[in-house]
Amino acid sequence: MLHCKPYSCNTYHSWEEGTVENINGLIIRFLPKGTDFDTVSKEYIQHIENRINNRSIKILNGKSPNEVFNSVVL
Repeated sequence: MLHCKPYSCNTYHSWEEGTVENINGLIIRFLPKGTDFDTVSKEYIQHIENRINNRSIKILNGKSPNEVFNSVVL
């Protein structure tokens, strides 16, 4: 069990859908549909998370999600 909260786009916020679907597509590259999650290690999930969160994104002006998060939190 991954113990993570699901994310849903807000009603009438269609601009959120593109980013969410893009991230879903990235995850499917690592974990194709039909993957048995009982065979996926926590380390591999962490690897996927790190790859996605350290990747620059156009909507964030070329910054990664981690860069944006760290600039707000720190």
